[in-house]
Amino acid sequence: MNKFNCYTKKIGMVIAVFVASLITQHSFGQTIEVTPSYGFQFGSKANYGSNYLKIDGSDQYGITIGLETYDDIMAEVSYFHQGTELRIRDIILSPSESRLADLSADWILIGGTKYFPYGNIRPFVGGALGLVILSPKNENTSIIGFSPDGNTKFAFAFKGGVNIMFSDRVGLNLQGNLMFPANWGGVYIGGGSGGFGGGVGVSSSTLIGGFSGGLVFKIK
Repeated sequence: MNKFNCYTKKIGMVIAVFVASLITQHSFGQTIEVTPSYGFQFGSKANYGSNYLKIDGSDQYGITIGLETYDDIMAEVSYFHQGTELRIRDIILSPSESRLADLSADWILIGGTKYFPYGNIRPFVGGALGLVILSPKNENTSIIGFSPDGNTKFAFAFKGGVNIMFSDRVGLNLQGNLMFPANWGGVYIGGGSGGFGGGVGVSSSTLIGGFSGGLVFKIK
């Protein structure tokens, strides 16, 4: 079994257990929160010497499901999707910045959130860990050949924001987030149609910031 299948199987098992616990705990009266969201994720860059690989900024959407474990503390599972472009600037391979490939990033995270309620205004901070699945496609072979060196990475995330509740069950969610994929660069580029021999290997860690808004639904 390769790393991709191993990681996704493990995270799938954890999510299945989490969802089962939601169903079980809800029967005992615990609060469940469902928060669909839409926002913008800023880009990020991995440098190697005077060159770089870059993820462009783009929109992102997702959903978070949370279970209240203690007063104002939620255990959560989240999924976010970002469709963007991977770009390159290399003094030999592509002296001016050029599109290298389309890039799909799917984040699967498990974590927790702490609320600090003031009536209907509920500020919060939270953190999570899990996986990001990076899937390049439509490679620009007119620049150079491209092959990913593994496409599943461990990831961490942090967030802060506020829920503004219109009623006991429905509210507005506004938040900022920081996504931290471990070694998102992790690619080898070489041997394309331009006839270049060899290639470059890039491996880097970076922070990807963003913000989003959505509705929060509370089920009691």
